[in-house]
Amino acid sequence: MARRYDPDRRRRIIDAAIRVVGSKGIGGLSHRTVAAEADVPLGSTTYHFATLDELMVAALRQANEGFAKIVAARGAFRDPDRDLADELTAVLGEWLAGDRVGVELEYELYLAALRRPALRPVAAEWCEELAEAVADRTDPVTARALVALMDGIALQVLLTGGEFDAPYAREMLARLIP
Repeated sequence: MARRYDPDRRRRIIDAAIRVVGSKGIGGLSHRTVAAEADVPLGSTTYHFATLDELMVAALRQANEGFAKIVAARGAFRDPDRDLADELTAVLGEWLAGDRVGVELEYELYLAALRRPALRPVAAEWCEELAEAVADRTDPVTARALVALMDGIALQVLLTGGEFDAPYAREMLARLIP
């Protein structure tokens, strides 16, 4: 029997992994649960991702794309005429107002890096990319502090189930900007 050409299979497996983590958490993620969710043979998941860490890296990288798209769409970090605290607040607010399940999933994968060293470089990517973009408007140390503050605010919103408080976020961010 000829092998069926399926160029989107890898992406479907990653999407399925994201759905599994979204519904069952990291503990529910396995090649078997992902294969069932993606409706592919178990061998397909292990063909594309030899280890669960490889699959989680791909899922986290894809989840990070949502935040990166918001940052890229704003494109105002380099504009000296735009208020940096306003721009950072807008990015954070837009991200948290979007797909809440997706944001929670991204953080679940992000925090999984505490126990899975293979995830650490990918978990750090969004912080580094945002800090690089912000550093064009301030110094690198302040840029890292701003990103850490945004990360902390996002975690507080997610953990408390509260609403994003844009005026608070804007004021706290502005306090760090020289």
